Amino acid sequence: MESFSLKDKVIIVTGGTGVLGDAFVKGIVDAGGIAGILGRNEKVATERAEAINASGGRAIALVADVLNEEQLIAARDKVMQAYGRIDGLVNGAGGNMPGGVIQPDQDLFTMNMDGMRQVMELNLWGTLMPTQVFGKVMADGGKGSIVNISSMAAQQAVTKVLGYSMAKAAIDNYTKWFALEAANRYGDRIRMNAIAPGFFLTEQNRTLLTQPDGSYTERGNLVMSNTPYKRFGKPEELVGALVWLLSDASAFVSGTVVYVDGGFSMFSGV
Repeated sequence: MESFSLKDKVIIVTGGTGVLGDAFVKGIVDAGGIAGILGRNEKVATERAEAINASGGRAIALVADVLNEEQLIAARDKVMQAYGRIDGLVNGAGGNMPGGVIQPDQDLFTMNMDGMRQVMELNLWGTLMPTQVFGKVMADGGKGSIVNISSMAAQQAVTKVLGYSMAKAAIDNYTKWFALEAANRYGDRIRMNAIAPGFFLTEQNRTLLTQPDGSYTERGNLVMSNTPYKRFGKPEELVGALVWLLSDASAFVSGTVVYVDGGFSMFSGV
C-alpha cells in the first residue's frame, strides 16, 4: 500500500550506529526513505551510509552526540543542505549505564545519584534535544512524524535498572505531552509516538542476559519465563511498527506507545 511507503522522506535516526539503530535505518531505506544515520561513531556511521548508497539506497552519515546541541545543529544543517527538508525523527539513542543500576546487595539508600542523573540525561534529554533541533524544521517546513523508544522497564517494575526505568517512563509521559501540545499548535502536521521493545539482545545487555556460550543467565531465564514467545526479539521485528508510525498510514495516530515485546507486557507470570 502506498500509504505505508516512506518514499523520498528524509528521516533522522539517532543511535543509528547501534544494533537496533542499524535495523531502523535499513527498514527506512527499504521503505524508500532517506536515512540520516546519527551517532558518535563516525567510522560506523560512514560505513553504514556508504554501504546503503552503494547498494542503491540513500543515506547520510551524521556525527553528533545527542546531548550536544551544537553538534545536533551542525547535523541538521548538513541534512538541510543535502536534502532541504526533514520528514521524520527516530529517537533511538539511549541505553543503560552501570551507575544507574542498583544490585541486590547494594544499600537502597546509598545509590549513585550522579550515575542516575547520567542515565536520565542520556535517555530523556537525549530524546528531548534532538526533538528540539530536528522537530523545529518539521514544524516550520510542513509535516513530520517523531518516534521515541520506550521500554518494558517503563511499563512494569524491573529490578536493578532504576535510572533507565525512570528515564523511559518519563519518555512515555513526554510522548503524550508533546503529541498533545503539537496538535494544539500544528494540527495533524506533527505527530509523536513511541515503540516499547521487549527484550532484544544489544551490545549493552548481552552479557546480562546470555552466557558466552549463548545460554541464558539467571536474568535471561527470568525474561524468558515472562515472555510468552520464549525468545528474544530480533531487531528487524521492530521495523514494521516503526515504518507504520513514520508513514502516512498512521496519520491519525499520535501520543501512543506501541508494544513490540513477544507478549511480555501482558503476561501476569501465571
